[in-house]
Amino acid sequence: MSGPESAPPLAAELRARGLRLTSQRQRVLAAVAALEHGTPEEIGARLRAEAGPDGAAPDTSTVYRTLELLERLGLVWHTHLGKGAPIYHAAQHPHLHVVCQSCGEIHSVDPELLDSAAERLSAQLGFTLDVGHVALSGTCRACAEKENA
Repeated sequence: MSGPESAPPLAAELRARGLRLTSQRQRVLAAVAALEHGTPEEIGARLRAEAGPDGAAPDTSTVYRTLELLERLGLVWHTHLGKGAPIYHAAQHPHLHVVCQSCGEIHSVDPELLDSAAERLSAQLGFTLDVGHVALSGTCRACAEKENA
């Protein structure tokens, strides 16, 4: 998602809302895509590393504000995986997060996995499930095997 292929949709979306396409907005969006799952601090660290010792990189508060804007535009989503800061990921690939409580490994899972649960929630409560923000916690196979060994 980095490079020229990410700029046109972002530029068009920003212009439609009366906003400018800045290099920082492009860089934050590219960092989110490159990391796949990153906290604002990890995104900022990546931008600082890319900028090098003499380059300009946004501070953490700018990264947070940019992520909030990109989320309002529907370009990124955040998910809380438990303790700590939320993680951000590109919105173009909706997925669930399955997080191991033992080792912290994160797996991305097709949201269709929860279709029957979403249908039941809708039928029983009139509740619409937003799977882009869903994180399921448990124990991965490797950790379970270690525990049972």
